[in-house]
Amino acid sequence: MKIISWNCRGKFREKFSIIQKENADIYVIQECENPEKYKRHFSAFLSDYVWYGEKDSKGLGVFVQPNIKIEVNNWPVYCLRHFISVKINDSIDLLCVWASPPYIEEYYIYQSINIDNYGENTLIIGDFNSNVIWDKDHGKRNHSAVVAELKAKNIVSAYHYVTGEQAGQETQSTFYLYKHNDKKYHIDYCFLNPKILKEFQILNSEEWLQYSDHLPIQVVV
Repeated sequence: MKIISWNCRGKFREKFSIIQKENADIYVIQECENPEKYKRHFSAFLSDYVWYGEKDSKGLGVFVQPNIKIEVNNWPVYCLRHFISVKINDSIDLLCVWASPPYIEEYYIYQSINIDNYGENTLIIGDFNSNVIWDKDHGKRNHSAVVAELKAKNIVSAYHYVTGEQAGQETQSTFYLYKHNDKKYHIDYCFLNPKILKEFQILNSEEWLQYSDHLPIQVVV
């Protein structure tokens, strides 16, 4: 099963045809419009989806191919933004993330509330807007604390598992501020149990920076 996560930076209705060529089973899209408001545009994309957003112009969506079963888990959110948890094919708990200000602190709280729901078939993916290099800005609710709690559940970053690189020392970036090559950071992640991981990659920057300042990340399980 191939899953792609991408912060499309808005107007996904004009961009989905590009990423659709990657032929993923599941797409997790940050800064995506509400498909209900743009049905005419989205009719050519996948029809089965879950979306959440505070504004119709910008939210978080998860889209699946017709052969994929998707059910909302209804894990508690308590007004935190933006998290969607769904059950895929009665097996994988897919948690989709677009961390809003104060970014990792918002996710830290969500994880603290729901950590008992995380298991060996939990896959967490999305734009965390976070890296250990900013730990000092977030007190105890920082990136390292999140990673440590996940590690205790045997859930790790797919990128770091595959590359063997240390957190904060990533040689591949997922975000290019203002699309500048000298302002690049690693802030998009997939966390999962290594036993279900088959492949992970960050898609080519030269191609995708035409459309967004984020690069898509792809995981196969």
